Parts: sequence; structure tokens; C-alpha cells
Amino acid sequence: MESAKHAGDAAVAVSKAYGVETMFTLSGGHVFPLYDGAVHEGMRILDVRHEQSAVFAAEATARLTRKPGLAVLTAGPGITNGVSGVATAHFNGSPVVVMGGRAPQSRWGSGALQEMDHPPLLEPITKLSFTAGDAESVGQDVEMAFRTAVAPHRGPVFLDVYMDHLFSPSPVHDVQTQTPSPYEPDPDDLAGIARLLAEAQRPVLVYGSDVWMDRAEEAARDFAETWRLPVIPNGQGRGILPAGHELLVTRARGRAFNEADLVIVVGTPLDFRLGYGWFGGKEGAPLARVVHIADAPSQLATHMQPAASAAGDLSVVFWSLGAACGDAGVKPDAYASWVSRLSESAAAAIAGDAELLASGSDPIHPMRVYGELGKVLAEDAVVIGDGGDFVSYAGKYVEPRQPGNWLDPGPYGCLGTGLGYSIAARLARPSSQVVLLLGDGAAGFSLMDVDTLVRHRLPVVMICGNNGIWGLEKHPMQLLYGYDVAAELQPQCRYDQVVTALGGGGELVTKPSEIGPALRRAFDSGIPYMVNIATDPQVAYPRNTTGV
Repeated sequence: MESAKHAGDAAVAVSKAYGVETMFTLSGGHVFPLYDGAVHEGMRILDVRHEQSAVFAAEATARLTRKPGLAVLTAGPGITNGVSGVATAHFNGSPVVVMGGRAPQSRWGSGALQEMDHPPLLEPITKLSFTAGDAESVGQDVEMAFRTAVAPHRGPVFLDVYMDHLFSPSPVHDVQTQTPSPYEPDPDDLAGIARLLAEAQRPVLVYGSDVWMDRAEEAARDFAETWRLPVIPNGQGRGILPAGHELLVTRARGRAFNEADLVIVVGTPLDFRLGYGWFGGKEGAPLARVVHIADAPSQLATHMQPAASAAGDLSVVFWSLGAACGDAGVKPDAYASWVSRLSESAAAAIAGDAELLASGSDPIHPMRVYGELGKVLAEDAVVIGDGGDFVSYAGKYVEPRQPGNWLDPGPYGCLGTGLGYSIAARLARPSSQVVLLLGDGAAGFSLMDVDTLVRHRLPVVMICGNNGIWGLEKHPMQLLYGYDVAAELQPQCRYDQVVTALGGGGELVTKPSEIGPALRRAFDSGIPYMVNIATDPQVAYPRNTTGV
């Protein structure tokens, strides 16, 4: 017998209207009416083993589907356990709504179980953080949460509801879903950028995650191809120009940024990943002029003064900037020699990698892992990175062939995203390969959620780069101090046996020749499967970006 309509029903009905198909959660009594509402509304409930994974799964859903994600967390520790996921969504601009339980209003202030005023805790890392007014307003409040989350610039919203309000009757809410109106860029700003391009001899385009999130990938690719501009992708900008594209010069990144006279950065912050927006200036050459383009004015750089900037719907930006380039007399063939030099540098770097990608060294060089992985990845594979040094190699040697198929933690750099992201990827892309690349340090944060993969029948291939150390810390400490502390893990720890114990499959690989066959077994298994690869702890990723 179906129970009477309550506030949980209203909340879930609004969520469905905004395109939510899955509620990610970990069971808690404060939010039972939300589960009951999901049952009534036919929404999938996917329960995890740690609340961080619920929020990470909701965030990855938003990033893969470009529709809002939903996480439901019980009161108190349920919500505090999810804070890192909310912070990650904040830095990534991911439209996620997190609904929290809250101790009953009728008992508020008397020491009820897990009584805590959550919104002030979440306020600095959300677009909006608030408590629903009462049972009758829950539908309206949830709609405001989703409307805020999807508006430019996208981001997480937190809403908690008193437990007694959630259980109370609530009217059916007439949902008026609103698609945000495109934010029109200033034509004068775009005309100024076009003039800079007309004057430039060595321009570079940087495409970031918001190009994908703003559904501007086709316009971005067309713009680069029309004006023959070299492109370096960042984050989920990867794949907008597929692997092998003549204008994709990721492997000539150093030369491009050092020698460019104009760098146009679109859809990503001018943060530590991009030298804080400073390019060129090598060997007495002048600094490059920098243009920053974002989906909303709030995202434009303020820590430095770009030569020009613009904000708006990024598809509109690319279309309108293309027209402005025509008016400014931009000549696509003017950059031909520059593109050719970068392409030659990129090709030389790729050729120079061949030896290590096929390395037969023992212990295993981590690059050999990526040499073997490249042979078995499908065109539409979703590749997820969760780790430090090991995943840095992935960023360099795994080039997506389609946009929207790469997930990493983003600029916040939070470890532990991997299992939550994998859960979401398998649901969002049911016919694609889903590959999770884990450092052995990162594995310690979320490996219990392999149980979630097993219970919900979500096959994922996990590749663990197991060097038995915190590589991102050990090598720099040795360089700075001549010693290291708190940087050791168990050599060849059997993370694969953890996966097996939880109902999946796995194996330990210690020889280079074993990697390829093990990967093929993993992809053929049809279950959550870990290939646990013992790599050389003496090999450090050649890093030049530290965030300092």
C-alpha cells in the first residue's frame, strides 16, 4: 500500500523534473522519507559505503551527463563525511544538489541525535546553503536548489530539511524547470580579443572543463579548425580535439607556453595548473599577452590583469568571436609555420616516449603500464584518474578520442574520488569501457566501495600503480631534506585481494610482460576487477607544477 504524500515525495518529484535519475546515498534514518519518495517516483537509489563516494558519484554524474547530480546524506557525520566531495564540486563547477537530513525542529536545541546546524559549514563551498522553511515549502525549496546549481557558473547547492518536516504531509509542487538563459558576451570584448589575434604571430588556445560543461565542444573545435590555432586541453577539455588531431599540441606544451606571444584560456581558471596565467618571458623574450574567457563574470581572473577578457555562454562566445576575427582581418594561414613547429615538437616528444612505453625494466617502469593500456582502450572509453604521480603519467600519455570521457579530481586535488566517479561512469556510460587509474595511496581512501560496484553489478577495470610509497611526497622530501618521513606504504600490498574479498576479481602483476594479458583478462571479466601493478618506487614523475 502506497503511503501518503510527504515532503520526501515532493523533493524527489522536483529532482526528477530536473533530470535526476539516481539518488546517491548511504542509509540514514533522518532521510527515510527521501528514500520513500524515490520508491514512489521510480528513482534509482544507489547506496555506497562512505558518504564521500555518494557526493563524488553525484558530481561525476553531473560532469559526464551535464545534468545535475543528487546526493542524499543523513544528518551530522553523514554530511561532514561528504564535505570533501562538495568542495571538489565547488572547484570543478559541478551542478550538484546535496540534500541533508536535520535533527527534528520539535527537539532542536535539546541535544537530539546528530543535531548540528549544517548550512554554515557548507556555505563557503557552495553557491547556496540553507535549511528548508517547512514541510509545505520543501518542493519550492528543492526547485530553488536545482535552479541555482545549474545557473552559470554551475556549482553545488546544499539544502537540509528538519526530520519532522520531511515526514510531514506536503503539497504536490508544480515544477517549472528553468533552463538558464544564455549569458551574452560583450561584443566589444570579443572585438578586442579578435584584434589581439590579428596582431599575434604565435597564439595558443587552452580549452578547459567548462567548454565541455557548457556544451560548447563543437563550437570550440570549429573555432580552432577555422582559424588554424594550436590547442592545449585542460581537464575535461581533453578530447575536444581527439588524439592525433593536427592542431592538438599537448606534447609540445612547454614550448608552446614558453614561446607564445598570445595565450587564450577558455573555460578554466588561471591557476597553478597554468602557471597562474604567466606565459613566455623566457631568455629575454617578452611575456605573452593573456586572454581569459569564462562562462560567467565571477570566473574571470582577478589576481592578474589579462590583456583582454570576456564572459558568456561559451558556444555564443566561439561563434561571435569567429565573426569578430573575420572583421578584424585574422588570417588563418598566418600561424602555419608556428603550428608546424609545435606539431614537430609534439611528434618528437611522442617518438621519444616509445622506448619507455615499451620498457622491459624490472621493477616495472610506470610508463610501461600506459604503453600497454593504450593498446586495449576503446574509442569511447571513460578514463578516471585518482592519484598523484601514477595518474600524472595518465594525464600525459592517455589522450581521449572523444570529449567528456576523462575525469580527474580537478584543481582541488582531492584523493578518494575514484570509486565514486567509477560508479557514476558505469551508470552514465553503460556500454563503454570504464577504467579507474589508482595510485596505491589513493586506493586507501575509497576501496571499500568496490563492495558498491559488486552489489549493484557495475563492472569497472581498476589499475593500481603500486609503488609502495607516497611518491608525490617522498621524492620532494628527499630533494629538500635528504630524508623522508610519513611517505612509506606496504610494498606490493595486495589491494587486488581486497577487491577479490569484496566479490570482484584481481591479480598482482610484477613483470612487464604480464601487464597486457592481465589487462585483457580484466576487460573480459565483466566484473569489478583490479590489475595491481608493482611499479618502481625509484621512478619519479618529472613534475614542474607543484602549486607553490
